Amino acid sequence: MPTYHYVLASKDFVIEEPIEEVLKERRRNYQEQEKEIDFWLVIEPGFLEAPEMAEVKAKCPKPAAALVSTNPQFITWLKLRLEHVITGQFEAPSATIPDAIASLATAG
Repeated sequence: MPTYHYVLASKDFVIEEPIEEVLKERRRNYQEQEKEIDFWLVIEPGFLEAPEMAEVKAKCPKPAAALVSTNPQFITWLKLRLEHVITGQFEAPSATIPDAIASLATAG
């Protein structure tokens, strides 16, 4: 079962920060190296609904957004560049987190 690492903050904070440019550059770099994408931006992440995430969910402003990755170094790198974020990890799929990058956000 893969371990997913995350940086979690309010949705507005994540969108306002220069994250878009970081993700575009990383995606371009991965394409050049023919490397599979191992990071995702998840608005209102479903993993926060898992019982074991209750403490983290209580600390995070709503609505939340997360950058999720199977690469712990990328998350550490983001944590060092962003302020006011929560970091952590979880394993998925599991009984309480069936989809690591599921979103509870509704279209619209």
